[in-house]
Amino acid sequence: MAERTLGRELADFAVDTSYDTLPAAVVDSVRKRVLDVIGLCVAAHRLPTSASILDYVLDQGGRPQAHIVGGGAPVPAALAALANGVLAHSLDYDDTHLPSVLHPSAPVIPAALAAAELAGASGRDTIRAIAVGLEVCVRLGMAGYDSEAGNSIFFEHGQHATSICGTMGGAVAAALLLGESGDGVLDVLGLAASTAAGIIEGNRTGGTVKRLHCGWAAHSAVTAADLVRRGFTGPPTVLEGRFGFFEAFLHGRYAADEITRNLGTEWAVPGIFFKPYPANHFTHAAIDAAMGLREQGLDPARVESLTLGVPTPVIRTIGQPIEAKRAPETGYQAQFSGPYAVVAGLLGGGGLGVGLGDFTDDLARDPVRRELMAKVDVVPDDRATEIFPHQFPAVLRARDLDGREWTQEVLANRGGPARPLSAAELALKFRDNTAGRLSDATADAVTDRVARLDELAGLGELLRLVATFD
Repeated sequence: MAERTLGRELADFAVDTSYDTLPAAVVDSVRKRVLDVIGLCVAAHRLPTSASILDYVLDQGGRPQAHIVGGGAPVPAALAALANGVLAHSLDYDDTHLPSVLHPSAPVIPAALAAAELAGASGRDTIRAIAVGLEVCVRLGMAGYDSEAGNSIFFEHGQHATSICGTMGGAVAAALLLGESGDGVLDVLGLAASTAAGIIEGNRTGGTVKRLHCGWAAHSAVTAADLVRRGFTGPPTVLEGRFGFFEAFLHGRYAADEITRNLGTEWAVPGIFFKPYPANHFTHAAIDAAMGLREQGLDPARVESLTLGVPTPVIRTIGQPIEAKRAPETGYQAQFSGPYAVVAGLLGGGGLGVGLGDFTDDLARDPVRRELMAKVDVVPDDRATEIFPHQFPAVLRARDLDGREWTQEVLANRGGPARPLSAAELALKFRDNTAGRLSDATADAVTDRVARLDELAGLGELLRLVATFD
């Protein structure tokens, strides 16, 4: 009998899970996440990096195997996964698991969609593969979560846990869709671990490389699964081995029980947070708090000072260096700015309160917004730090020109289990993301097919609907 390594545990879980054994809540959650990712891919076409990745992919040539959202004719499956993964993560509008601080759907779903098209897999098989891939991704991320420090060890090492764990989860999903056995899934994990990558310095000081991470993860995932079916193999001790995944990325500090505890009976998938706003998740409570002050009657034109209290670990992402965070040069930089989040909440109004239209290059440099951002301090808040990273809380305090003090606390994130987005709100997000590119009729057709994903014989028809825009 094969050694019961952690990789073997995940591989057996993957092949032993069938669509029929999935809890209804998991199936429902997967369908919603597929629709969310498709909408994000459509919306991301407004970005120059999206044009860049499409140009790169189309330059590569190759067999027509899978579709890119907005990419026209089909391309090789791994390249479709690359492009769709870039698109899915580019707006920082994709879902988040807490406390691992992973964005699981952006790498896993593009990998699964590409592999499903390549294999001619059914909707039921695709749902099963996505569910398993998301679960693997989250459990690996949680294995690298330090409960005492209250933070991800990946993150502390400067690593993007999303792209690293997403490669692994996406590879398992792709392997299932390509018909691999338990041994094959274990080999795929072994290959995927050697291609997983991503560093997060861009969150601090700029650059658009982070948009590439989930695409590269999805590309690596499909490539690993495709190579295994052609004969490549991986080490059975890929995770806990002396030179394995956990040693390489976490320096041997990991929680093995996060992988094995209630595996197959307790699912993380339904609890993954949907994002209501197109910005780094650390900024969301700041947006809500600012909208709360606006609802209380605070006039932005009469603000003297603003103090944003957040968990200590997030300050380096959304509050440092403070001079740069108060003066983002682009809409992308604004997505990682605590001061800009406060201003967006005070002045914005699109989407679910703040939308895509609130994060543009012009608004990032708008003199009115710059003047307000200059009044925002980002400071540690003890209560928020205690709650983090199970939520990303914020406490916003304002002082107006009359000397009045205003306070708004947001201790639970909108879009998570404590404050879930309704089906109508998720539909609104999808419509906002696809407006101007998909007609109402096409958006209706996509929504209908995703809602009936488990009834579809294949995914080709669905993905052809979004391969070209109306």
